[in-house]
Amino acid sequence: MKYLKTLLILAAFVSTGASACPPGHASATTAMADAKKEMPMAMPTTTTMAATADMTDGEVRKVDLEAKKITLKHGVIKNLDMPGMTMVFGVKDAALLSKIKAGDKVKFNAEKLGSVIVITDIQPSK
Repeated sequence: MKYLKTLLILAAFVSTGASACPPGHASATTAMADAKKEMPMAMPTTTTMAATADMTDGEVRKVDLEAKKITLKHGVIKNLDMPGMTMVFGVKDAALLSKIKAGDKVKFNAEKLGSVIVITDIQPSK
């Protein structure tokens, strides 16, 4: 019986949520919403920061504009569970190849499209 009373009290407390805050105090939910409103628009979001952080380091060995392919010596590609190696990739957009050349250090994203792995984004390393 004591266990049941404790459980009912906990359930009542959890269900009241933010309304359990004393008057004049903002709940955690309200405080977070207010903070988001005050953030400048140019600030990178967690998603964009994570996407950049997930990019793989590599070095361009060869660029073949005609065939829309690039040869990269790369580190581990986490999203594909692929170890570091040197290999040829196709590119999703041939325009990606116009900004890089052999010998450049780069960061890139690769995805498996069907049975082919393609570069979806590539940027010179800073």
